[in-house]
Amino acid sequence: MPISPYIRELRAAVGTRRLLIPSVAGIVRDGERILLVQERESGLWSTPGGALELDDTPANAVIREVYEETGLVVEPTRIFGVYGGPEFIVRYGNGDETQYVSTMFECRVVSGEIKPDGDEILVARFWTTDEALELPLSPWLTRMIARLYERKSEAWFEEPTWQPPQGSRAR
Repeated sequence: MPISPYIRELRAAVGTRRLLIPSVAGIVRDGERILLVQERESGLWSTPGGALELDDTPANAVIREVYEETGLVVEPTRIFGVYGGPEFIVRYGNGDETQYVSTMFECRVVSGEIKPDGDEILVARFWTTDEALELPLSPWLTRMIARLYERKSEAWFEEPTWQPPQGSRAR
């Protein structure tokens, strides 16, 4: 898996400790099917996406990541949702640990043909809900796969559960 010079520099300073990294994911539709990619390192299926680079915007990052991983040129059409938490922790084979905060975009295909990069991604393919449920999915996708197939007009985020301690006051 290619690592950006920025992440390489951070890793040199902190070793394998968990890094909190902004990322993007593309929810690319073909009718009722969604594009999923099989990751080389884990063998698990996920949506195409990855970390933002320095000076990147999330919209540019999702176009770049989908293209690099699948060969498809996409246009982000709306924010699907913003996700994070324990399901977004990834432990890599070399011991590195990363926790992603992911801005997910619905995207439409502009051009290109599916051609996985062969480096990070082994297979890229559109799947129906029933087909996707039979795949070995990444932890975050296991929890929310059904939500990806819903067509809602508003962006989604998990309801907050954090509350200030009793008796505390705002300053």
